[in-house]
Amino acid sequence: MDRHGNILVTEPHPFGPVINLAHPRLDARVVYATDDFFGDKSRLIDPNVPVFLPEKYDDNGKWMDGWESRRRRTPGHDAAIIRLGMPAKIAGCEIDTRHFTGNYPPEASIDACVSDEDVPADGHPWTNIVPRRKIDPNRQHFSFVDSQDSWTHVRLNIFPDGGVARLRIWGEVDCDFTSLTHGAEIDLFSVEYGGRPLYCNDEHFGTMHNLNAPGRGINMGDGWETARRRKPGNDWVIVALGHAANLSRIVVDTAHFKGNYPESVVITAATCTSDADALPDPSKNWPELLPRQPLGPDREHVFTTLQPIGPVTHVRMNIFPDGGISRLRLFGTLA
Repeated sequence: MDRHGNILVTEPHPFGPVINLAHPRLDARVVYATDDFFGDKSRLIDPNVPVFLPEKYDDNGKWMDGWESRRRRTPGHDAAIIRLGMPAKIAGCEIDTRHFTGNYPPEASIDACVSDEDVPADGHPWTNIVPRRKIDPNRQHFSFVDSQDSWTHVRLNIFPDGGVARLRIWGEVDCDFTSLTHGAEIDLFSVEYGGRPLYCNDEHFGTMHNLNAPGRGINMGDGWETARRRKPGNDWVIVALGHAANLSRIVVDTAHFKGNYPESVVITAATCTSDADALPDPSKNWPELLPRQPLGPDREHVFTTLQPIGPVTHVRMNIFPDGGISRLRLFGTLA
């Protein structure tokens, strides 16, 4: 993992402010493959960018950074099943064949289902979400998914065999808020409860999508970090809560940021009818939830004295003047 981080979002994609649901850090797992003789099925959801190592071979032949089946000599096709860590709505899928040239599958499709089992039983119903399409060598293939349904599993079908470097499933966690205890304090910005970063002015060293990743940061690359500011002003990020809430506690974590943490932070918030209402210009005038507070290096800052501004759906964190934040936690009760 380099300093550029990208824990939940690896590379640019066309699906908007969503996350990679097929990520091991969200407990996603490749639970089945018809065959993975040349490339272990688990590599299919490796969060790192695929690489090619010309001189690397293993006992079965050329080592490839992805899932690769042997050459099929019987009718049928190969497939791999991924169990998502949480039920989710899928906005789009990415089939990445980088570095697979003479061994890529010429066609592929993707199905989805809901199941309580690790591997859905034979005969379990699946729904096609990406129709069978042409696949090219050594490139990323993006497909939008037109569905508002929630899914627990996806199945990548390749026709007839071959290698795929990565599968990314882009979307949003679908949280069942009716199952929560009334009045329970939860982190409404967490991935688990559907929180999403939306906009920021800079993410030169670390993406804003690290801010609500599970657990504490693992290193300085596992956070949101801006470039050194050389002009007046301050850096900022705007996030959406998974549900309207009355916020009661904020945690700003500067873990691993020791010589590059922000001097201070201000947090504002508002109720918006859509993400579009949370654009940078309108958000400049949101009321303060947390007045300006000093920050220190490599620690969790817990703030419990917040301004009583009522229920909110979106939050803007302003850091002064620049720097790195590992995690942002926004605790409250459902409105």
